[in-house]
Amino acid sequence: MGFWDVLLFNIATVLGPRWIAAAGHNGTSSISLWVIAALFFFVPGAFVINELSSRFPDEGGLYVWAKEAFGDFHGFVAGWTYWIYTVFYFPGLLLASASMSAYVFGARGTILSQDRSFLLWVSLGLLVVAVVLNIIGLNIGKWLQNAGGVGTYLPLLMLVGIALLVYFKHGSVTHFTWANMMPTWNWDTVNFWSQIAFAFTGLELVSAMSEEVRDPRRTLPRAVFGAGAMIAFMYIVGTFAILSLVPAADLDPKSGVFSAITLGSVALKVGFLGILAALLVSVGNAGGVGSTVAGIARVPFVVGIDRYLPAAFGKIHPKWKTPYISILVQAIVSGTILLLSQIKSETVQAAYQMLIDAAIILYFIPFLYMFAAVIKLARRKDRTENEHAVLVPGGIAGVWLSGVIGFLVVLIGIVVSLVPPGDTLDKIGFELRLVGGTLASIFLGLVLYWRGARSKRAV
Repeated sequence: MGFWDVLLFNIATVLGPRWIAAAGHNGTSSISLWVIAALFFFVPGAFVINELSSRFPDEGGLYVWAKEAFGDFHGFVAGWTYWIYTVFYFPGLLLASASMSAYVFGARGTILSQDRSFLLWVSLGLLVVAVVLNIIGLNIGKWLQNAGGVGTYLPLLMLVGIALLVYFKHGSVTHFTWANMMPTWNWDTVNFWSQIAFAFTGLELVSAMSEEVRDPRRTLPRAVFGAGAMIAFMYIVGTFAILSLVPAADLDPKSGVFSAITLGSVALKVGFLGILAALLVSVGNAGGVGSTVAGIARVPFVVGIDRYLPAAFGKIHPKWKTPYISILVQAIVSGTILLLSQIKSETVQAAYQMLIDAAIILYFIPFLYMFAAVIKLARRKDRTENEHAVLVPGGIAGVWLSGVIGFLVVLIGIVVSLVPPGDTLDKIGFELRLVGGTLASIFLGLVLYWRGARSKRAV
């Protein structure tokens, strides 16, 4: 993977039309939340990721960094939660992707985007495509990620272009003021705040595949900053665009971008643009699933080699040289969770929200380790002696500032994810499923660690 492969990989992994839809659903205050998240989470995170990935360019990413800083046990906890979050994240991503792809069918898209059977079968189909291409290998699978980066960005550019044309012809349906764009405290929407930070995550993912990147010490930092600027810009202008076309209350937090594009293109009498955008984003979403499968599957592969997980996780396909067991296990468990989430929840939206919150809580645990690790490792001699290291600006003070700010933002994100959204019908049931699912996932990992540790001592 070269610079452009990594840049498009980052865009496919991080940028999500569903986060713009969710921001639009939350209202005009989301615009300031994007800016705050970019300054206090995205920028410090990019600095930290660049330093750690250039100092420790080993396959495994967050697992390797936590292990270097805090030892095998904490490395395992970081690696396990980073992997197990995908069994909740993939179903949520797949449901949102299927909901967006419904707009390929034009006017029927609004109905299909809420149809359980349609969403389930399209979700499973996207998962199969991503898994097969990534087992075959990144030399082929990377083209899915590249197409995903382009297929994600272009429809959002279309959204912005359509919104501008509609604005000059008909005006905006939302009135923007400095006051209504500022953050407002509301228990019903505080759960959404963690999604803003979560929408900026994923830049660390390609570092888990650093051995498959050409000149990783040089390529990774350039691709991180390039993709980061493009992503932050699109989240902010995309939220302006979607709210200028559709009122916040009418936006679906999964597929609202495409209902907005459809409405805008019909108003401009170019309805085919809505179908084209849905086709492009279907490719983009497949790329997003594919890039996440490709990156995170490498973590249990490395942990499997370290013998804390069953040895099968460390197996490489004899022909395609990919961690195929890790990828298959990831896909099978995610597919099962997808099915169960549809059976147990009263609505598609409730199922989607619980999956997102569980994914955020588990995913943010290794980020706590990452921000703490950069501080713990800051005084090691290799930091200044390594001529290839891309260091956090500002010396040790800069490391502490980036590490502490990032750590606090992540911790707040975990806490607010535990607050049920205001429109949840069964708040107690939601909370029990959310807390129970996350704790059970962590406990399963600890059992496997203790089993692996005993096996290593017995040798």
